[in-house]
Amino acid sequence: MFIEPNIRDGSGGWVEVICGSMFSGKTEELIRRLKRVRIAHLKARIFKPIIDTRYHAEKIVSHDDQSAESMPISHSSQILSLAEGMDVVGIDEAQFFDNEIIDVCETLANKGSRVIVAGLDMDFSGKPFGPMPQLLSIADFVTKLHAICMQCGAIAHYSYRKSKDDQQLLIGEKDQYEPRCRRCFSKAR
Repeated sequence: MFIEPNIRDGSGGWVEVICGSMFSGKTEELIRRLKRVRIAHLKARIFKPIIDTRYHAEKIVSHDDQSAESMPISHSSQILSLAEGMDVVGIDEAQFFDNEIIDVCETLANKGSRVIVAGLDMDFSGKPFGPMPQLLSIADFVTKLHAICMQCGAIAHYSYRKSKDDQQLLIGEKDQYEPRCRRCFSKAR
């Protein structure tokens, strides 16, 4: 269970990373944490990659239809100026951002912001995805979530791609992906 530190205790900022496979509840957890931030009357802003328009162009949306307003951006460097004065900065689908997202998160944390990042830690082939390994390395707090394997019902932490398309970046939904456990993922490969 994640216990939230107090941003107002004068200890400065930090980076939290929420990771896991598709359908594990990463965006849902990000939204949950940001709701608590708003209850505390802290200033917050959420960012997402402009390429992710699966559910809505300007909102982050969980698979169970929870949503929150966000700012779609094309490059992570934009976050620094757009997050000026924010107590908390939320970033969804971090795996789709450029590697500069790592420095952006560290800069924001060093300036005193709480940075909450959500993203896939592995791509469809089970390899580390984009800047996520580095974000996990610099994070003060890490939460790894799991889905349920669609083949056997075990705990899943792989995002299995149903199609034969082998490009790393293929934004999709249940039509393209399903969560799988290690055994079922390995068996299908």
